[in-house]
Amino acid sequence: MPFADPATDPGTAVPVTADLGSDAGEGEAGEGGCGEDTMDLRLPDELLALVADDTSDRHGARGRDQGTAQLFASLAATCGTSVLPTEADLLDRVADWGPAETSAGVLHLVPVRVARDLPLISRWMNDPAAAFWELSGPQNVTEDHLRAQLAGDGRSVPCIGVLDGTPMSYWEIYRADLDPLARHYPARPHDTGLHLLVGTVADRGRGLGGLLLRAVADLALAQRSSCARVIAEPDIRNTPSIAAFLTAGFRFSAEVDLPAKRAALMVRDRSLRHLL
Repeated sequence: MPFADPATDPGTAVPVTADLGSDAGEGEAGEGGCGEDTMDLRLPDELLALVADDTSDRHGARGRDQGTAQLFASLAATCGTSVLPTEADLLDRVADWGPAETSAGVLHLVPVRVARDLPLISRWMNDPAAAFWELSGPQNVTEDHLRAQLAGDGRSVPCIGVLDGTPMSYWEIYRADLDPLARHYPARPHDTGLHLLVGTVADRGRGLGGLLLRAVADLALAQRSSCARVIAEPDIRNTPSIAAFLTAGFRFSAEVDLPAKRAALMVRDRSLRHLL
């Protein structure tokens, strides 16, 4: 589902289209493989098999509720306990990544537990600001989405973002190179993807989305030594989302036609993270 974080000024301009080349699976990577967007894509057979097996499409939109604060009071304390078995986690145990320090407070990514988190996430998905996610409606709509991820092999980990003890955002950390997205851009092994939904109106429109995206992208690069870049693919129409990614140090790489949308491919490179 498309990213939906209206956390920045909707008037921010969207960069012009970049050219991926005639074939997203061909081309040459620059030295070190961090600064270019094309490569001769030769994934190991087991990774190709994982991609082939996944026929689901997660390319639509992926977006402090004081009434549930008591329910989440102990979330940060339980961050070290992953809901995924180690052997099934393809993201180096997101639950063990540790906190991200930001100027707005300390952010913990807490893996979702449906029984605990479904009412809150469903309420967020029914906010008009989450329209790009296309998960509005009864709770079972969001429940089906969450269970599909949690029943997988660990290539996507849904999380609640807890900022200074308050649940305020929904995240999906995923292996972009193992996602159907990899069929539509020149993926590299261990590309890590991000989706974010800032949950409530009070946390939007003040630059918080860009701040948190930068913190989590840098956390992913710090905790996943095999990952050279972090990827995102917001809907090209979602100007506030694209602005948030640019604020977070992502660069606009290309427009990509996905089955459910035309997306802006956003990239945060390990080699450029101290410059952008």
